[in-house]
Amino acid sequence: TYALFMRFKWFLQIFAAFMSSDKDKTSAVGLLPGETVVKEGKAAILFPSANVVFYNPVQEFNRDLTCAVITEFARELLAQRGVKVVVPGETERVVVSLSEEMNEADVKTEEKNGAEEPAVTATVGEKCEHGLRVLEGLAASGLRSVRFALEVPGLQSVTANDFSTKAAALIARNAQYNGVSHLLQASCKDASMLMYEMRGKNARYDVIDLDPYGSPSCFLDAAVQAVSEGGLLCITCTDMAVMAGNSGETCYSKYGSVSIKSRYCHEMALRIILHSLDQRAAVYQRYIQPLLSVSVDFYIRVFVRVFTGQATVKNSASKQALIYNCVGCGSFHLQRMGKRRSNGKNMKYSAATGPPVGPECEHCGQSHQLGGPIWAEPIHDLPFVQKVLSAVSGNPSRFGTSKRIEGVLSMVTEELEDVPLYYTVDSLSSTIHCNTPPLLQFRSALLHAGYSVSLSHACKNAIKTDAPPAAIWDIMRCWEKANPVKREKLSQTSPAFKILSTEPSLEACFTVREDANPQSRKRHLTRFQENPQAFWGPKARAKAGGGISTDLQDKRKKFQNKRKNQVTDSQLKSFPCKRFKEVSPTTSVVLHSGLIKCIRHKLLFGQLKVRDDVARYFFS
Repeated sequence: TYALFMRFKWFLQIFAAFMSSDKDKTSAVGLLPGETVVKEGKAAILFPSANVVFYNPVQEFNRDLTCAVITEFARELLAQRGVKVVVPGETERVVVSLSEEMNEADVKTEEKNGAEEPAVTATVGEKCEHGLRVLEGLAASGLRSVRFALEVPGLQSVTANDFSTKAAALIARNAQYNGVSHLLQASCKDASMLMYEMRGKNARYDVIDLDPYGSPSCFLDAAVQAVSEGGLLCITCTDMAVMAGNSGETCYSKYGSVSIKSRYCHEMALRIILHSLDQRAAVYQRYIQPLLSVSVDFYIRVFVRVFTGQATVKNSASKQALIYNCVGCGSFHLQRMGKRRSNGKNMKYSAATGPPVGPECEHCGQSHQLGGPIWAEPIHDLPFVQKVLSAVSGNPSRFGTSKRIEGVLSMVTEELEDVPLYYTVDSLSSTIHCNTPPLLQFRSALLHAGYSVSLSHACKNAIKTDAPPAAIWDIMRCWEKANPVKREKLSQTSPAFKILSTEPSLEACFTVREDANPQSRKRHLTRFQENPQAFWGPKARAKAGGGISTDLQDKRKKFQNKRKNQVTDSQLKSFPCKRFKEVSPTTSVVLHSGLIKCIRHKLLFGQLKVRDDVARYFFS
């Protein structure tokens, strides 16, 4: 009985100490007037009511994916330093393969890797002397950095920087509020100047995360210098209007590449930022190795490692390519910027020859647009992506967006590595004005013809294939024969008429094959998530003065159409006829002058019958 009493007393003491420490932690940083607490992952962040500091809940997927990638990067890098990374909730490492059978060599490799256990372990929330030094250059509230400190093991320090003094003060308070002040330091400097100051070999950061509001172009030069040898750069771009082809001249001024408005614009945006990173790194005899590049929601996100090597930097020109895009049918061709070939133990470099196309498109007779240069090498490191996928699938409770991460990464592992850009089935059908073939039948036709094919995470209807444009249009011609269009209505100068006037050189087979349906589609993974709420996307920029932010939805309503006399909902047309055959004189409608002239003409020639008072209204 005495032993039970002492054990119960010991339990009460431990419980009281835990409650008092938790109370001290929360009471040490109290809420200021107007502040709220936002919880994401394991972090609880203080936010002011005024829009002093930027926060977007849509980016939770971005932050979850970043935590997963940095964890696997730390696992690989710290294993070389003799440190084992321990992730909460993770038991044994299980390789998740989308194929039904795993290669025996992969199993032996996993067993071999797990046989040698490092002596030192690193856990989350604890400082690791041989761990990673992380910089978040544009931290805002510090949410991302706090999550790093609470969820990513093997960290030596986390620097959360922001140019705003109010944001830096909030970062310090959030670090104290979450109990990670021993790992996280707040900084109030210009992000570029901070990275330039840390260019020394012993002062560089192992991980640099840049997630700006808009373009990161002004930070890239400093970032490629301030990251350590083999370090990780995590870059986000939200200026998709520029990178997707709306402003090609602006894209060139920022990234050194001309964007094209096309169906493959989202993958092209990924390759533009990779080209810009590689070009800026090459100035300092450094080069990049992409680990993961994704296009989701309204932004793109790339994870690249940076290395130093004068010999490898010479390959940079041959890794870039120009794009010749047909304005009529959408066929595209890539032209490498340089050539390299092996000459014994040495590599020989020469200028590229071209162009790969004639003055007019061989399929539709239209001209070509010239875009780029872009990164033409693989944009993912599939073994690394497989490790991240295995970790997330084996520990789904770790992140709130685990299902979506699993779906996106599954599609990434299925993509063809050496095939830049893609076509879309709906755009091919629209070009020749025919019905859209089912995705599985079109994929099967390419497989029957002997070509490789895959989907793309960047677009729902995308087709990545090594088939030339001539083979793709032959398949579409065969589909049109089974689903004919009215050719007499086609203009003789249209791309559809030119393409359909040529007989196909191959006989396409549209019988569905088993391998045409990828595993991610069979398993019904969350690949393309629907927006969970209205106005799902970028939020309003934080105000430097700290004023109350206007709701973005009200702002959009206020400035749409930009008319002097704003028309409210009560002033919109209430008459049922679409062609204005009946108009109520009491309805206040602002009519265009051309429409008034048209109505007057119909009244004069008796083509429109209205009441006399309405007729006088239009002639007054």
